[in-house]
Amino acid sequence: MVSIQDIYKSIAKEEFSENTLQLIDNQINDIQNGSTDFYRFNQQEHTGLCKAGAPLIGASIVASYAAASIGTSGDASSGSQLANNWEIDQLQESLIEKWAKAADLWIENSEQILIENFGSCIAQGAEAKVYYRSGDTSVVKERASIYSTTQKALDAIVLHNYLFPETAMSVVGFTRDKDGLFRSVLTQPYVRCIRLATKAEIDELVFAKGFRDNWEGNGVNYISDRILLEDMHPANVFIDEVSGKAICIDCIVKFNTEKYATD
Repeated sequence: MVSIQDIYKSIAKEEFSENTLQLIDNQINDIQNGSTDFYRFNQQEHTGLCKAGAPLIGASIVASYAAASIGTSGDASSGSQLANNWEIDQLQESLIEKWAKAADLWIENSEQILIENFGSCIAQGAEAKVYYRSGDTSVVKERASIYSTTQKALDAIVLHNYLFPETAMSVVGFTRDKDGLFRSVLTQPYVRCIRLATKAEIDELVFAKGFRDNWEGNGVNYISDRILLEDMHPANVFIDEVSGKAICIDCIVKFNTEKYATD
C-alpha cells in the first residue's frame, strides 16, 4: 500500500511523472475503497471526501504536499517564520494545476465548454458561476476560493458533502477563468425550491447536526466543536419542493481550529 510520504518523495524528485501519477491514483483508490484514511478528516467526514470524487482527493493530496514542503523549507534555527497563507495558497494552486494537466483533469476555455455542454450561466456570485440547462438533474459550477488557502477551499467541499449530502458536490476538473482565477469545476444536484428558508428553519437544520448559533441568535454563523458554518443566510438555504425541508446549497464551511487540520 502506498503511503503519503512515498507520494511526497516522488513529487519532490520527479514532480508529476507517470510514476508519481500512479502513486497518487493508488492512494486515491485506497481512500475510496476504505483501506486508508486521509489525515485531514475523521471517519464520518470521509464519506464527504469520497462523494467529492477522485479529482478532489488527488488535489487534496497535492495541496498537502505543497503545504508540507513550504512549511519545512525555512531554517528553524535562524528564527525564520513559516510561510504565510498566500505563499501556501500560491504553491498549492501551481502544483494542482501541474498535476491536473498531467492527469488530464485541466479544462481549457472552460466557460465556452460549459455553456456548450451544460447550458448557460444562470447565476454568478463571489464564489461560483453556475451553469444549467433546463431539464437537467444537476448544475455545473466553476467554484473559486474565498478561503485563505486552496486546501481549505477543497476541505470546504468535503465538509459540505458530509453535512449536506443531499446537495453533495463532485469535482470533475480544474481551470482558470478569463481573469486567470483558479477554479474547481464541479457538479451538484439541481434543487427546485418553493421559497427561501427562514432563520428558524435554518436553525432547526443546523442544530440537528450539532451546531449552535455563533452570534447570540442574531446571525447566520454557527459553530460546533469541530466545524464553523458561515453565510447560512436564506439565499443559500432553500425549502426543497420535494421534501418540504430546509436544504443548504452553499455556505462557508471550515474547521474551527487548526487542531483539526494542519495546512
